[in-house]
Amino acid sequence: MAKYTRNEVAQVMHDTGMVPLFYHADIELGKEVLKACYDGGSRLLEFTARGDFAFEVFSALNKYALAELPGMIMGVGSITDAAAASLFMQMGANFIVTPSLREDIAIVCNRRKVLWSPGCGTLTEINRAEELGCEIVKLFPGSTYGPGFAKAIKGPQPWTSIMPTGGVTTDESNLRAWFDAGVTCVGMGSKLISKDILAARDFSKLKNDVEKTLSLIKSIREK
Repeated sequence: MAKYTRNEVAQVMHDTGMVPLFYHADIELGKEVLKACYDGGSRLLEFTARGDFAFEVFSALNKYALAELPGMIMGVGSITDAAAASLFMQMGANFIVTPSLREDIAIVCNRRKVLWSPGCGTLTEINRAEELGCEIVKLFPGSTYGPGFAKAIKGPQPWTSIMPTGGVTTDESNLRAWFDAGVTCVGMGSKLISKDILAARDFSKLKNDVEKTLSLIKSIREK
């Protein structure tokens, strides 16, 4: 069962402005990534469950976070059906992220009051997601739509909370464009937790990169 309510998760997403995304089949490597992100100041991590037996890896990582990393909120991404969402929620997933809008996933998440963030690419999809109780909409793929799309949505719908994912980078110009457009937070995968970092197991660099990115987001928001 989720440790954090959907309101608590949404607030942390808003406060920190970033959700790191990560997947690897190696549990011990995953723990190192999780610890580096935590030490860098992140209190969120989306485990993108894309591989075989990914549920076993997530279960181990969430148990590690609960035991060793107080305040770390683990969620799961790349979920495509309600059965998978239910399975991961049984393992304590605190939020569910999907690549597309799936009403069956909305139902099972709402039943347990777990935050769910569906991938949307049109205003109609965003409206439907919000009608189904979505707090934060995932704009996916972010690189296809760009900050201009987010800004256009916020015009008639200032209440809409948006999290672009895909194509978001650690560059100041990129982050500034997104946050100036009014997004609530950004999802960041390989541009933050890169293949090079994982191959070299350079977790010190990952910690520093997370810390710098969070600090940059904070400074952008303050201006």
